[in-house]
Amino acid sequence: MLFEKGNTIGERLAAIREEISRIASSAAGRDSNGPELIAITKNVEVGRIFEAYRAGQRHFGENRVQELLEKQNQLPRDIQWHFVGRLQTNKVKAILGKVSLIHSVDSLRLAEEIEKRAEPLKEKVSVLIQVRTTDEETKQGVLPEELPGFLKTVSNFTRLKAAGLMTIGPLTTEEDAIRKSFRALKLLLEKCRAGGFEGLRYLSMGMTEDYRIAVEEGAHFLRIGRAIFGERKTV
Repeated sequence: MLFEKGNTIGERLAAIREEISRIASSAAGRDSNGPELIAITKNVEVGRIFEAYRAGQRHFGENRVQELLEKQNQLPRDIQWHFVGRLQTNKVKAILGKVSLIHSVDSLRLAEEIEKRAEPLKEKVSVLIQVRTTDEETKQGVLPEELPGFLKTVSNFTRLKAAGLMTIGPLTTEEDAIRKSFRALKLLLEKCRAGGFEGLRYLSMGMTEDYRIAVEEGAHFLRIGRAIFGERKTV
């Protein structure tokens, strides 16, 4: 239904929101409002992003720093921008103060760079720690067994605040494998909170192909692009 020709961006958004609410209502222990939908705008033209804005969308996510900055300058100021791509250390300074949440802190080196760059600006930077919950070597992220030590280190930082965890599900149509990945992230969050890291609150997981499973497994943020905007143009 979501990809039928003639569906507007607003209609797609409404359908996805309705589906998220329905799934959340039937999932045990979930708030019926469900997780926050982040519209991913990689390679999406500004005009199409504004269509989503007019349909009530306020949370948007970008994968590339330069693309985010260019679009941010052309769109309404009340948009909440999320950075969801792999962040290079040499791009950290450019993005500070421009986003409400960085979803993809995948190394201690990157965390240290954010802390270093934020200090002279007196910025508080909320981030999610990207965790590798599959065996796929192409996936980035902190290994689950290394997460407690990672969190202990960054808990001493004064500018960077770890607000939760993020993962990218496996590239498969096997529902059990996807669910296992998302459930592992939720269990890690619960374990870390029980171990003293109470500041961890959020789970970012689920994209166009697997967001329904992510809702069932407790996601707080869904990163959805193609289901809203259709197939991206190639650059």
